[in-house]
Amino acid sequence: MKKTLMMAVSLLLVLTGCAPNFSKQEEVIQDDENSNETAIIPNYKISDEYYKTLLPFEPSEARGLVVNNINTKYDLTEFETGLMRVAQNSFDTDSYFFQEGQFLDSATVRSWLNRKFTPAQLAERNLEEADNVGLNPLDDEKGDIDERNTKSPIYLAHILEHNYRIKAEGDTVTLGGVVIGLALNSVHYYQKEQYGATYETDIKRSVLEAEGKKMAAEVLTRLRSMDELKDVPITIALFEQASRTSVVPGNFIAYAEAGKGNGKLGEWKNVAEKYVLFPSSDAETNHRDDNTAFKNFKQDIEAYFPNFNGVIGKAFYAGDQLQDLNIDIPIQFYGKAESIGFAQYTASLIMKHFPEYISVQVNITSVNGPEALIVRKPDDTEPFVHIYD
Repeated sequence: MKKTLMMAVSLLLVLTGCAPNFSKQEEVIQDDENSNETAIIPNYKISDEYYKTLLPFEPSEARGLVVNNINTKYDLTEFETGLMRVAQNSFDTDSYFFQEGQFLDSATVRSWLNRKFTPAQLAERNLEEADNVGLNPLDDEKGDIDERNTKSPIYLAHILEHNYRIKAEGDTVTLGGVVIGLALNSVHYYQKEQYGATYETDIKRSVLEAEGKKMAAEVLTRLRSMDELKDVPITIALFEQASRTSVVPGNFIAYAEAGKGNGKLGEWKNVAEKYVLFPSSDAETNHRDDNTAFKNFKQDIEAYFPNFNGVIGKAFYAGDQLQDLNIDIPIQFYGKAESIGFAQYTASLIMKHFPEYISVQVNITSVNGPEALIVRKPDDTEPFVHIYD
């Protein structure tokens, strides 16, 4: 224990000595039609996988809508972070700075998420034809409600805008690109009466993708009509939401780019990413070797605590390659020594069962809250273990 403490203190001193000087910030002028205010570029970013964010932070005018429109907290996180990964295909993290979307306000996003309206529906809502900008399909309200919702489901759940700025000549930053995420429903939920039961209809991936691409073309046309976005590179990506009951998020399925001033999207590129639940039939069928490793890990955990079977894993795949595995283990402990011993045992199992090239994170919890966090990064010779007080 003393040796471990000394190593921790030494590491802290090293990190303190190497820590960035946050006072050394760079002041720049945001030089575009949207803003001419002074901004600050932070001197530090935590990883090459992330963008620096200009300060002061400017929230999007549509901030908060995403929480209401996305099915689960898992989708919410993945929709935002996944869109940043898509952006990296066009905008280098070393050259561009992240900013929340500044051009699509709440009213615009809400109106675009509507269905198309018939003339009668416009009149009923006191709207003009110019307000008929919904991207979701028309429901003429004729016929059986189940047939109508199967034929014309709500495809588009949310629109998310990210802006990317770049340093120009002198001490200025300008808008260098815009990335738009279209969150699409894999399941359409509807009610036959207000406050009544909720029904659902599945949407095929092929149909969802085709409809999403048509919407993306229209979104690009509308963005190009804005003076600030006439000549800016724009990327639009399609995100497939998981169902409301899913414990793993959906994923981006495709993206396309429109270069400077281009009014049409280029070739669509597939995004080979997905999340898989362990254990599950999907894991058993499509990722047999990884599933076997997880099952062996799970069995060793269960051998430590008989009659326990609560180990759940959420795996992230890029292509067919497992990249990250997050494991949740809820256990009832009867003392701190017991939780420490179990955390040490679990750490050894990570090294035993999972290949070195993947990142593994284990969260051990009890009814009292988090007990331990174990992290093994790719190629680490031993995992990091944190015991919560």
